[in-house]
Amino acid sequence: MIKLNYPGIETNSIVGFVEMPQNSYIQSMNDTYVGIPANFMVLIFLLLVSCRQNTLGVFEEFQDIGNPALPGNTVYDSKTDSYTLTGSGYNIWFDRDEFYFLYKEVNGDFSLTADMELIGLGVDPHRKVGIMVRSSKAADAAHMTATVHGDGLTVMQWRREVGMEMRDPEDEIFAEDGDFQTIKLERKGNEYTMWAAKAGGDLQRIGSQILESIPEDALLGLFICSHNPDVLEQAIFSQVNLSKSNNVGI
Repeated sequence: MIKLNYPGIETNSIVGFVEMPQNSYIQSMNDTYVGIPANFMVLIFLLLVSCRQNTLGVFEEFQDIGNPALPGNTVYDSKTDSYTLTGSGYNIWFDRDEFYFLYKEVNGDFSLTADMELIGLGVDPHRKVGIMVRSSKAADAAHMTATVHGDGLTVMQWRREVGMEMRDPEDEIFAEDGDFQTIKLERKGNEYTMWAAKAGGDLQRIGSQILESIPEDALLGLFICSHNPDVLEQAIFSQVNLSKSNNVGI
């Protein structure tokens, strides 16, 4: 982190260009002063932020939720606009979750669509990928999830309240079919809707659910869970489309 200091103002974050007096300076975390014009350092900082954003596509952050034993990672290919996620985790179930999450903060209504493909045969047939929105990064956060399992099982699942155990079948809506390629999760107010499509097919509505425990400011993104804490699995996400408006829908 770089701290900008100049007469009368001190800030730990930079949101844009500012006019600075000639005697402004840069203070690093170890309190050493660098003889570089502050406006130039602001430009460098913003360029670094831009580069970080480009490495994650439309997303902003990533994290291993629930502290799984094996850390995950993201590789974003800007040429194909695709994301390769690697992750582990025991499950996304009961009263706590373990998985790898690539996400961004969103506010209000949204629609997130992605094609997804698990790589290889996998170890556990219930390894899973999908789209999730959560109330926080806590392992026991309330969430709504649109997921495809390794065996083709496609389902909308949720944790109704923070710390609450997920219930089968009360907290699930199952697709009648399986082996979908495209998944879409949509929020309108407190109503969440999952859609799914097979390769080359049209989106089908899987179901809708009201969930009031996820705030307007929430974390939305892509996830992978190996369903085995000792295993890392991989998946490729492509055709990712995020829409944030009052007119979401198919």
